[in-house]
Amino acid sequence: MAARQEVDHCLQAALSARRPAASGRGDQVLHEAMAYGVLGAGKRIRALLAMAAGEVTHSERSCCVQVGAAIECIHAFSLVHDDMPCMDDDALRRGQPTVHVKYGQAQALLVGDALQTLGFELLADLPIAADRVVALFKVMAQATGLQGMAGGQAIDIAAVGRSMDQDALQSMHALKTGALISAAVEMGALCGRAGEADLQALRRFAAMVGLGFQVADDVLDVSADVRTLGKTPGKDAAACKPNFVALLGLEGARDYARGLHQRAIAELAPFGGRPGRLLELASALIERTH
Repeated sequence: MAARQEVDHCLQAALSARRPAASGRGDQVLHEAMAYGVLGAGKRIRALLAMAAGEVTHSERSCCVQVGAAIECIHAFSLVHDDMPCMDDDALRRGQPTVHVKYGQAQALLVGDALQTLGFELLADLPIAADRVVALFKVMAQATGLQGMAGGQAIDIAAVGRSMDQDALQSMHALKTGALISAAVEMGALCGRAGEADLQALRRFAAMVGLGFQVADDVLDVSADVRTLGKTPGKDAAACKPNFVALLGLEGARDYARGLHQRAIAELAPFGGRPGRLLELASALIERTH
């Protein structure tokens, strides 16, 4: 709870510092909509992963909090755009109307754009060596663009109504969902003293967690109700999208998620007792019920 509050405080401070000075202008509405899109009931999963990875590599906590806030801006922008009618067309997110429902599609498009740039501003403002800032920029940019979320979303759109084998489905979600989760872990580690061997182990851990998170999401999409999820359930089936439950069956998908969880845990063995928070998060994300 305290870690989430630290990230929320960082986000609130960043938005407050950029509040438009003049009244009655359109950018005031944009600012309000940005706050609506990024603040609120979010779990801050990616920020928490960054902070937990930072603990493993002895990172400065304030650096990890700001990195986590930057990643949450990117995540929020992706949700705002994904919910729009031209994408997943959803009216509910985190138990409240989606940004385009509340503020209109034009504002939602701008909100996503502005939150993305705010995320990179937060990285640029970090009081650390320039070479580390550049490294953080590169990881977050790759996770966001063609080699990450955007590329995965494009594959997802093209796959509607088509079947996918397990390898193809995993490859898609490694981009669409897993890339930003992996980036969060790597960026938290880069804030500290991470050697290449440590980074490789953390990347493998994050890949297992990211995939397990998506499998759990597919399970919940068919087994939970709207109040539990805070968003519309059954969307993948209604849209004829390939998913792990359709491919493996409900129990098969649950078993697969459990196996991914065990593989993630095994990747942290070389760190001894240091990654306790990462282990807790892996359990919470893959075994979650909402």
